[in-house]
Amino acid sequence: MVLALTDTAAAVARYAGRLHRVAGEGHHVASPLGAWLLLALCGPVGSGEARDQLAEAVGCDLDQAAAMAGALLSEPHPAVAAAAGVWRRDGADSGPLGRWLARLPRAVETGELTGQAALDDWARRSTGGMIREFPADLSAEVLLVLASVLAARVSWEEPFDVVPGAALGPYSAWASELRRVLRTPRDRRLGTRKSWAHDQFIAATGEAGDVAVHAAWARGGLRVTSVAAQPGVPATNVLAAAHRLARPAATGGDLARRSLFDLPLGEAPLWAIRERPASVEAANGRKERCTAVLPAWSAASLHDLTRHPSLGFSAAAATLADLINLDPSWYQARQAVVARYSRTGFEAAAATGFAAVGGVPRQRQGLLRTAELRFGHPFAVVAVTADHGHRPWRDAPRRAPWQGLPVFSAWITQPEDAETRHGTYLRRMSSRIGDVFEPQ
Repeated sequence: MVLALTDTAAAVARYAGRLHRVAGEGHHVASPLGAWLLLALCGPVGSGEARDQLAEAVGCDLDQAAAMAGALLSEPHPAVAAAAGVWRRDGADSGPLGRWLARLPRAVETGELTGQAALDDWARRSTGGMIREFPADLSAEVLLVLASVLAARVSWEEPFDVVPGAALGPYSAWASELRRVLRTPRDRRLGTRKSWAHDQFIAATGEAGDVAVHAAWARGGLRVTSVAAQPGVPATNVLAAAHRLARPAATGGDLARRSLFDLPLGEAPLWAIRERPASVEAANGRKERCTAVLPAWSAASLHDLTRHPSLGFSAAAATLADLINLDPSWYQARQAVVARYSRTGFEAAAATGFAAVGGVPRQRQGLLRTAELRFGHPFAVVAVTADHGHRPWRDAPRRAPWQGLPVFSAWITQPEDAETRHGTYLRRMSSRIGDVFEPQ
């Protein structure tokens, strides 16, 4: 299937579905776009069965995907730092490899593969210190490394209010676990709980039924959308619904909003609907208003991108093996991600590393896996870039190709108190990500 360049967001959203299915239903954050970019850069040199498998993973024509990857890296979004690099071991060269490197977008850094410290430093610099270790082990057998990073550190246009955890309602186990949570900010000018920078509503979805939606504008044109479904709806369904809703929420598209008058009054797991007399301007005598209450959260994840062929990295390894003397049966593909959602803003960073070797590697120590406690009512989060800045009703120059592009997405099962100071937390988690978090 061939997609137009304008459908890149749809292709990345489909890839996100694959990545989150592999990641599972535990607390995690990911950057499907970060992995997709690496596959897209490998695409043009593929051939045969490997090329077909790579195109299936990328979700569009490989030459188009490579062109879009180049455009994204060459025309960065104001709210999202993006970079990519390819490094090869000294002496590891060939005519096909040189021709591929020459065809890479000028924004892709290339050079000699010198050591783990250099890659760690590149990841730190490119993510503003949020990722402190490059997510691949650089052994002597590694001949070629590809990498991408994405990073965003933005403030909300209007910060949340902070209220007691009990505001999450009687159906939430988190209400007794958390002291403070976030609530839609009051519009200081109007004295009401209505803010142009926050939008909250109930939406009908095919994947997850009726869902609660909150979308917040961050400065620079990043829209972060949270979606909660009824308890028991699978994480993959809620994430799919979130990706479907996040793009129109960021770009002004149509959304299947439910009228509060079509839903029963009273308390429910996802909302409480009440009715009272009020002054109404509408001819039908009805007026609707929503607020949202949600927890602060942070997450740090290390994803093993080799866990399923659908993620495309086995096809990418076979593709690169045609360029240089590599062993396509052994490679590393990992992604390290950290993110944090707080009263004042959102920040996230992802480093995706793909390392290929030239021979059979030595045996390595296995990864430590730890169990995570799951409780409460999980929800999905998707951060999408917008081409119109932070106010959808204002005209602004088009920022193609970032229009409506999902950059980060998360499945949240471990909320935090809104008062948690996150800066030190993120630095600690990113520095220990390989030790503390199991690959998802």
